[in-house]
Amino acid sequence: MTFAYEWLGPTMFAGALVLLSIGYPVAFSLGGVAILFALIGMGLGVFDPVFLTAMPQRIFGIMNNFTLLAIPYFIFMGATLEKSGIAEALLETMGQVFSRVRGGLALAVVVVGALLAATTGVVAATVVTMGLISLPTMLRYGYNKSLAAGVITASGTLGQIIPPSIVLVVLADQLGISVGDLFLGSIVPGLLMALAFALNVLITAWVRPDMAPPLPSELLTVKGWALALKVLRVMVPPLILILLVLGSIFFGVATPTEAGALGAVGALVLAACNRQLSRATLRHVCDSTLRTTTMVMFILLGSTAFSLVFRGLHGDQFIFDSFANLPGGSLSFLLVSMLTIFVLGFFIDFFEIAFIVVPLFAPIAQQLGMDLVWYGVIIGANLQSSFLTPPFGFALFYLRGVAPAALTTGHIYRGAISFILLQLLVLVLIIAFPVLVNGLPALSR
Repeated sequence: MTFAYEWLGPTMFAGALVLLSIGYPVAFSLGGVAILFALIGMGLGVFDPVFLTAMPQRIFGIMNNFTLLAIPYFIFMGATLEKSGIAEALLETMGQVFSRVRGGLALAVVVVGALLAATTGVVAATVVTMGLISLPTMLRYGYNKSLAAGVITASGTLGQIIPPSIVLVVLADQLGISVGDLFLGSIVPGLLMALAFALNVLITAWVRPDMAPPLPSELLTVKGWALALKVLRVMVPPLILILLVLGSIFFGVATPTEAGALGAVGALVLAACNRQLSRATLRHVCDSTLRTTTMVMFILLGSTAFSLVFRGLHGDQFIFDSFANLPGGSLSFLLVSMLTIFVLGFFIDFFEIAFIVVPLFAPIAQQLGMDLVWYGVIIGANLQSSFLTPPFGFALFYLRGVAPAALTTGHIYRGAISFILLQLLVLVLIIAFPVLVNGLPALSR
């Protein structure tokens, strides 16, 4: 390939990003760009059509990928729990538990956000559910609008980093590492993130009491043993489900895919116990699972075509040479790759980032001697930050869609700022202290 044609690969990558940024369907953007540049490359005599002959084998490889089978199971589990009423019960009960603490309602949102992250793992569902249930209550009792919006959106994004997370399943597949190791590695960072959010709420309520007042005493009707029994009744079922899914993975009883199947069955049992399992609910859950899974599979097919043509145009070599030879070595690569993923997270979903960008960065990270489990957790934490960052953070849009008119977009943006800084602080900590990620996976070996 002559020097003039070496830019075909980068131009192809840029063309796909342009189509994605203007909202064109992801799978067709990737597949269409692949076909277009394959034709251009063949016309210029710089693309060998033999690369396309690998396409059928790649597709069958995707269909036979046992790890990816975990995705529909976890989606089904999340959709079932979303309809089971568990989120409403958790928010109500945790609100009563923390009601005597200044800022207790906001603290309850953080706790419930972490629990929902460990059960549903779906950011949109968590943010929308908590926005519909807890936001009106916080505003009614005098909470600062920005604080209320910020704590809901931030807590909703915990589903990106706390396992079992669909993000982590996809990242593990694309990085070629164990899903179980990535789940284990993300536990401490996820808990650190939730702890940072909780401390932020408590400190804000202490420094600025007017922003997070306690509930009036006449509302604290459930006390003592009655409250304790209610907490047990509401908390135990989701905790059992979490232990069933994550425990079976961590103790080697089941693969992530098998654990996902256990979680799906467990979610159905919980929905039945809450008397929310009906034909209509099951139809909705199955439809949601089918739509999301189909979207993921089509993106996989499009990204497979894209990667084959991109490699045929030597685009992967161009990216490798550009990033591997940065001055500063691994530190520069880490900085540039994280900045790239952070910015792309404003415009495109994590599926596209995982299927397009991560396969380009993974070989470079491996070549530079980075631990891929650590690198995968960093990417997950980075994507969580981009979901919350104005003006394009997806979590902000989710809340805007269900927020009352009294809560402006400006309130939502301002409320997110302190939580973004906390996310970045945790990101810096796990970069500076890899043991926060690698400690648990090392113990399990």
